[in-house]
Parts: sequence; structure tokens; C-alpha cells
Amino acid sequence: MDQPSLAGTPLDAYHVCAFFNSRDEEYETLNPFFKEAIDNGEKNMHIVNPALLADHRARLVASGIDAPHCEACGQLELVTWGEAYLNEAGEFDKDRMLAVVDRLTGSGRDAGFSRLRIMGNMDWVFNDSKTIPKLIEYEAEVNEVLERNRQPAVCVYDMAKLSGAMLMDLLRTHPMTLINGVVQENPFFTPPSEMVQELKRRRSDESAQSADIESHCQGSV
Repeated sequence: MDQPSLAGTPLDAYHVCAFFNSRDEEYETLNPFFKEAIDNGEKNMHIVNPALLADHRARLVASGIDAPHCEACGQLELVTWGEAYLNEAGEFDKDRMLAVVDRLTGSGRDAGFSRLRIMGNMDWVFNDSKTIPKLIEYEAEVNEVLERNRQPAVCVYDMAKLSGAMLMDLLRTHPMTLINGVVQENPFFTPPSEMVQELKRRRSDESAQSADIESHCQGSV
């Protein structure tokens, strides 16, 4: 089976962080990746903003993808943020999502498709900044799931919404990046086990600092 290609570059890894400055730039770059899957008899699963579901479908059609037909035959699956990333309480559950990705990256093959290509729009995380640390840990750990099942996933981020710290963490959790239409191996990528340990130390340090501040405030009363 041929390697999937993104922006004209064969993917040597299965987890890509794609940064875009506009929706037009996003679809101009990604639609050929989606269409390649259709032409190869593979399956696409797209996790999108529920408010932009119709627009997403229309943009696929405009690129030459018969989205209604592909949805009907199971070759295209459009899923909303709430159906994928969030639990019944509307909260992000890292372990639940890892299990979902593990199951889904096998379901495409089980349905008779040679490969499943996942695209996840990640704008939902900016609705609650407290979710960001959990997301970064998920982005690190999902590498092992995708590598084990050998199915590609593209995480889409809006550059304008990212802080410098979050951008750096995202770079460290993805072995490949897509920036300004160019796909390349990521020199900042950190092995998942190492990154997860660092994130745990970071949380521990933050908890200790918070406890120190609370203790100091109580002592000043």
C-alpha cells in the first residue's frame, strides 16, 4: 500500500500538526489529501465544528469529492466535536478519546477500507483554557496509538489562536508539521513517554506553587 501524501510530501509518520492562517488555506491544502483517500478506496473521518458541518461538506464537494455519496457508502464519516472529543458532560476525557481513536483506526479496515485518514479540527479546545494541559498530554499519547495501528491523523490548529507556549507544546507532540503549506519532519518532536513525564512534573510543580501561595496568603491574614 502506497504512503499517503500531504501537500505533495509522503508521510513518514502518522501524526501531523497542521497550522493554518485561514479556512481557505486549510481546505486548499487538505482537500487533495482527502480526495487522494477517496480515489484510493480509503476512508476519511473528519471531526469538525458542528456549526460548520454544512460548510465543510460544501467545501469537499467544491473540490470534486462527492460527499453525499461517500457518506452514504461509508467512505466519508463526518463527526462533530461533541461526538468525538467530549463526554456526556461536555468535557474532554483524554483516556476516553485515546480509546476512541484506537477503536476508530481499526474500524476503517474492518469495514473493508485499506486505510482510515483522520482529520480533527481542534478549535474546540479554546472554549475552555483549562482543557489545554489535558489536550497536550493526549496529543503526546495518541502517537503510540496511531503508530501501532498505522493510520494517519492530521490535527488542525488556527495559528491566530495559539499562544507561544501552546505552539511549542504542540510542536513537541507531533512528529510531522504542516506550516505555510509545507510538510516536514519536526525537529522539536519529543518521544511520547518523555513528554508525558515532563507534563506530569509540570503539573506537580504547578500544584506545589499553588499550595505555597495559598499557605503564604493564609499566613498573612
